Amino acid sequence: MLRITFAALFIFFQTLFSFAQHTNDSSRYTLRKLKLEEVNFVSSYYHQEGNNSAVTGGIGTEKLTDLGTTLDVKLSTYDSRKRKHTLIGEFGVDVYTSASSDKIDPYTISSASTSDVRVYPSITYSVTNDQKRTSYSIVGSVSTEYDYLSKGIGAGWSKLSKDKNREFAVKAQAFLDTWSVILPIELRSTNRRDKKEPRNSYSTSFTLSQIVSKRMQLLLLTDFAYQSGQLATLYHRTYFNNGSHQIENLPDQRFKFPVALRVHYFAGDRFILRSYYRYYQDSWGLQAHTFDIETPIKITPFFSLSPFYRYYTQQGVKYFAPYQEHSLDEVYYTSDYDLSTLSSQLMGMGIRLSPPGGILGISKANALELRYGHYTRSTGLTANTVAILIKIK
Repeated sequence: MLRITFAALFIFFQTLFSFAQHTNDSSRYTLRKLKLEEVNFVSSYYHQEGNNSAVTGGIGTEKLTDLGTTLDVKLSTYDSRKRKHTLIGEFGVDVYTSASSDKIDPYTISSASTSDVRVYPSITYSVTNDQKRTSYSIVGSVSTEYDYLSKGIGAGWSKLSKDKNREFAVKAQAFLDTWSVILPIELRSTNRRDKKEPRNSYSTSFTLSQIVSKRMQLLLLTDFAYQSGQLATLYHRTYFNNGSHQIENLPDQRFKFPVALRVHYFAGDRFILRSYYRYYQDSWGLQAHTFDIETPIKITPFFSLSPFYRYYTQQGVKYFAPYQEHSLDEVYYTSDYDLSTLSSQLMGMGIRLSPPGGILGISKANALELRYGHYTRSTGLTANTVAILIKIK
C-alpha cells in the first residue's frame, strides 16, 4: 500500500514537471507552483449506551466512546494543456474505549474499559480536463488498529455533458484487510498460535447526476459490492438453547446491492431541501431502507441553521437470533444486534458561520460548522455525537 501511495505522489510531481514547459522554448521548463486550495479540520465526539453486546452473546453493556480527528489538505495546479491536477492528503485518528471488549478476556483487563487507537491516512490524485469534460482519479489508503490492517486502492472516472447539466461517474475500490485472530478466553486452545485471517472487499459504484432546473438537482447512485474471507468477528460469542456457546459463525462471502436517490431543491434564497433515499439488500437476507432529510436555512448571509432527520429500518439477516435462541443444528449463527431486525432515528442540528473577516480574526478560516446528533435504536441503544469543522481556504 505504501508503494501505491508513493507511486501516486511520484506520478503527480512528474506530471507537474513534464507539463510545466515554457510555451516559447520547448527546451526550457518553468515550475508551476502548487496552490493550496483548501484545508479541512474535523473533530468529533461520540458516546453510546446499550445492553446488547455481541461480545457477550447479545446481552451486556455496549458502552463506547470515540474521539475522532481528521485533517485533509487539498493542493492543485494546472499544466500547459490547462488540465487541473489535484492532490488531496488526509490523515485521521480515532481514539476509542469499549467496555464490552473487556469481556473478551476479563482476567487480563484491570481498567473499567479497554481502549485502542485507529490511524487511517489516505491520498487522492486526480486530473480534470475541462475541454474534454472528463476527470479521472486514483486513491490509496491504509487503516490500522491493534487487531486489524486494511489496505485500499481505488480509481474513478467521470464525464460531463456538453451543457454541463449532467454527469456520469464510475468508481472502483478494493480493500485488502487482515484480522488478527482473537477468541474469547474460554474458547482458546492452549497450543494456539497467533494467526491472521483475510477479509477482502471489492465494489463498483455508478452515479448519474442531473440538473433538472435552476431549483432542482438529482443524483442516482448504485453499488455492486462483494466481500470474501473472515466475515464473522471471532471474539463475538453465540449462546445456544442448551446453554453452550461458540464463536460467531457467518458465511465467508457476501454480496451487497444498494441503490440511492438524492434530491436537492433550492426553495428561494434562504432555504434548501436536501432529501435522500437508499434501498439496500444483500445475500445474507438483510434488507434496509434509509430516509434522510436536511433543510439548511440561511438566517443571514453569514449564518445558517441545518436541522436534519434520518429514519432507518432493516429486516435482519437470516442467521441472527437473540441470546440462547440458536439451535445446535444451525450452520451459521450470530447474536450481533447490528444484523437484527431493527429501526433507528437520528435527529439533530447544524450551525454554520462564514463571516467575511474570517473565524476569530483569521481571514483564511472562512467557515466554522458545529453539528449535534441524537441517535436512538429500537433495540434500546442510544447515542450522542458532536462534531466541529473548520475550513481554511
